[in-house]
Amino acid sequence: MNKTPFIIGITGGSGSGKTRFLNGLLSKFSASEVCLISQDNYYKPREIQPLDKNGIKNFDLPESIDFEAYKNDILALKAGNVVTREEYTFNNPSAKPKVITLSPAPVIVVEGIFVLYYRPIAQTLDMKLYIDAKDYIKLIRRIVRDDKERGYDLDDVLYRYEHHVMPTYEKHIKPFKSEADIIIPNHKSFDSALDVIETYVRSKMG
Repeated sequence: MNKTPFIIGITGGSGSGKTRFLNGLLSKFSASEVCLISQDNYYKPREIQPLDKNGIKNFDLPESIDFEAYKNDILALKAGNVVTREEYTFNNPSAKPKVITLSPAPVIVVEGIFVLYYRPIAQTLDMKLYIDAKDYIKLIRRIVRDDKERGYDLDDVLYRYEHHVMPTYEKHIKPFKSEADIIIPNHKSFDSALDVIETYVRSKMG
């Protein structure tokens, strides 16, 4: 690629609707125009994940993430290099990890709850989006996702939400909301926001 890619960071609390927003944004571009690199595939191995006071693995702390690898892959894509990464499957033993190939593109979307918290990654971003939603909506979405994708039952989800998710949100995510270029409320629909962002991103692509 001749032109430096335009890098968009998308963050927000767990269950805020980042994935749905991402799918909506990606649907407006071709695969050759946009590359998505997600924090979800940069968790450290399960055996070294931090434990809470009850011995439960806490995947919702900054210490859970291999930020150095995440940052290096973002920079590699920015430099025009192809990146490969094994998918992270959390607590789902039936899921066979896939090898993900990320190809450089005019637009790179960097997604994750800590992309503004971790300064070396935040400093690579040309545009920062914060997806916002009410706490009860985020909890409902978390229950549905963790049951389907990560194999957690309801009691487990509620425990993690109270003891892991919300404390992290208040300490490591919410304080960076003010740094976002655009805050997108996701209580019902964000179709208008998608249209505005698509137009802006295309202007940056030339």
